[in-house]
Amino acid sequence: MIDQSTIKGRLVAAAMRLAAQSPWRDVTLTDIAASAGVSLVDLRNTFSSKGEVIAAFVRMIDDEVLAQTQLTQRGRAQTTEDGAPSQTTPRDALFEVIMARFDALGPYKAALRSISDSWSVDPAIAAAVARSQVWMLRAAGIGADGVEGRLRAGGLTGVYASVYRTWLTDDDPGLGKTMAVLDRRLRRGESVLKQADSAFGKLCGFARSCRDAVNRRTSSRGASKANTADPTPDDMENIPPGALS
Repeated sequence: MIDQSTIKGRLVAAAMRLAAQSPWRDVTLTDIAASAGVSLVDLRNTFSSKGEVIAAFVRMIDDEVLAQTQLTQRGRAQTTEDGAPSQTTPRDALFEVIMARFDALGPYKAALRSISDSWSVDPAIAAAVARSQVWMLRAAGIGADGVEGRLRAGGLTGVYASVYRTWLTDDDPGLGKTMAVLDRRLRRGESVLKQADSAFGKLCGFARSCRDAVNRRTSSRGASKANTADPTPDDMENIPPGALS
């Protein structure tokens, strides 16, 4: 749930409340401030657009999911009855994380439908969603750093966007349709990412081979230059008598 003990929290909660009651396109920042009981000065110092308000909401959901995931992982770390630690695959872990996210979003579904109906590409929201996918990967114990991590995050963004649209219209309390689509998309995405990881690994191997070849050639040229360089005074002292006659 949104922590309303702060000005930011009150503004975000008010925005979601108004979005559930009216079309999001009709809601103004002034409306949000009035509903939250926040002055326009405090509003200006906190948000400059409705997109920033929704981006803050996305980050709050991130916090809730990450906290819940940490609790789940602590429980999983405990041993089973036979003494062996419980195991889960990366895909299953990611499935659990995303479903935990939808559970956290559940109370705000009406507001999110309203926002989705008037959706326009907003840089603040797009950036928040992209960063969110990185943290969802990390929560599932999947690498999200470097080129490979960015590739995974980009793939997950597409998966999440597709499943999110399904979730918005899934009124089944058990979210059966959402889970079915998520499982199917994750399996498909896993296959694509494995192929991409393989191709990336081959590309890195090729790059390393090229780098090693360049290093060898550079070393060889350096040795050749050293062998053909003009003799130094010290070298001259070491030349045997009569060698230059």
